[in-house]
Amino acid sequence: MVKVRTKDIIEKFGLELISGEEGINRPITMSDISRPGIEIAGYFDFYPADRIQLIGKTELTFASKLSESERASRMEQLCTDVTPGIVISRDMPVPEELIEPSERESVPIMRTKQNTTKFSGMLTNFLESKLAPTTAIHGVLVDIYGVGVLIMGQSGVGKSETALELVKRGHRLVADDCVEIRQEDENNLIGTAPELIEHLLEIRGLGIIDVMTLFGAGAVLPSKKISLVINLETWDQHKQYDRLGLDEEKIKIIDTDVTKITIPVRPGRNLAVIIEVAAMNFRLKRMGMNAAESFTERLNNVIVENGQEESES
Repeated sequence: MVKVRTKDIIEKFGLELISGEEGINRPITMSDISRPGIEIAGYFDFYPADRIQLIGKTELTFASKLSESERASRMEQLCTDVTPGIVISRDMPVPEELIEPSERESVPIMRTKQNTTKFSGMLTNFLESKLAPTTAIHGVLVDIYGVGVLIMGQSGVGKSETALELVKRGHRLVADDCVEIRQEDENNLIGTAPELIEHLLEIRGLGIIDVMTLFGAGAVLPSKKISLVINLETWDQHKQYDRLGLDEEKIKIIDTDVTKITIPVRPGRNLAVIIEVAAMNFRLKRMGMNAAESFTERLNNVIVENGQEESES
């Protein structure tokens, strides 16, 4: 499935289309941008033709010093059947030698008023966001004290009801039922809600509710970095659950390992409060304060001291 086409960047950045209009539906498959300075100098052995080509003042000034035949040859080689487009920065004049091959090969030639470096950064950020690896996970994403908590578990375990209680306690809902996740860069997972169910919660027996309408705009968030996964599961009396919190479990989402905590569910447990405290404890651990490790260290010191006293007596 094509995520980005040349026409998308034309619309996003308000680019002026000079020529090659037939190619505006070409797919853009890479976030990297090429500055074809060495190609304009005549070296095309490793020309990355499948990238957006960005030509600035340096490249155009050099091209103007070439002979007419050399300039025509270089500009023609820039336009291939896989090139998604060529952008001229600083609103500079487009060489006539570039327009003819762009029309022939249907390579869009676009122009921006932005300077080359600024536009390169803006376009790279946009493409990296759009072309990032993505997945969808069944769960609920809530922002709790600034920590993006993804609540997972089997259907009917109480994820949405817990999220509703968290919203009532002042936290913010990002997505319910389906969380769309994209990995923007290493160890950075961003979760959002599908447009169709944005701001909505499904509560069994009650139906669909609009969180933003009921609780206000401050109760929702369009996106959030996922830092912690809470897995809710039905209490199993034969299973041993972590009672100290020394062992840190991980779950891999796309290419990123995220801390995972399993919370058993049974009547009488206030899941919203437990998850709220889990988020606060996670923040403390990231700041270097680990209650479980401190307790274990104190316990070991007591054991050592008692052992010394017994040996002395």
